[in-house]
Amino acid sequence: MLIIPGIDLKDGKCVRLYQGDYSQVTVFSDDPAEVGIRWRDEGAKYLHVVDLDGSKAGRPVNLGVIEQIKQASGLPVEVGGGIRSEATVVELLSRGVDRVILGTAALRDPKMAGQLCQKYGEKIAIGIDARNGLVAVEGWTETSGVLATDLARQLVGLGAQRFIYTDISRDGTLTEPNYAAFTEFAGAAGKPVIASGGVAKTEQVRRLAELGAEGVIIGRALYTGDVKMADLLAV
Repeated sequence: MLIIPGIDLKDGKCVRLYQGDYSQVTVFSDDPAEVGIRWRDEGAKYLHVVDLDGSKAGRPVNLGVIEQIKQASGLPVEVGGGIRSEATVVELLSRGVDRVILGTAALRDPKMAGQLCQKYGEKIAIGIDARNGLVAVEGWTETSGVLATDLARQLVGLGAQRFIYTDISRDGTLTEPNYAAFTEFAGAAGKPVIASGGVAKTEQVRRLAELGAEGVIIGRALYTGDVKMADLLAV
């Protein structure tokens, strides 16, 4: 199981939101590249980077910072936020990004998302963020009427090979993952799923592993020290 530190970017800084609320922002570092080095040195094998500004703008905004994180850490990096077209996918891959995450685009244009999954294979993941079971998009500022499980099934039929599932109500809360929602989603997808949102204790990661998560993205709990990479890796 991959333990994947999350690096969320806003105004070029490393931040965390509370339940996806852009008005509830905690800045953890002015140097995201240094943060990437820190997680690498503590044992991380992969990094999850979200361009929060890009999510709202509909196009990547922090490309330079993303490149710095990749180059400084030397780790594989997956990136989401504002990726709405194949041209943006190609640009990110050309800048050294290892995996591109399609979120809003997967809901707005499932056919295109499926074609990109088929064309780029392991270099594409579908990010589905849910609020009360419904897909949220545009940087979590809009909640659709589409069930996350239904979208997962549709995209698998179109070629999706991997998902990242985030329960927004738990994200940044330091409570616990929504195990029931994850289990339902993973069952609907039938493909590798990386869990995100709510981890506050090491044993919660063990539970996600037991439920079949391919990996877990951890943000706030790592930054606050509620969980430590060494303990997670030992588990």
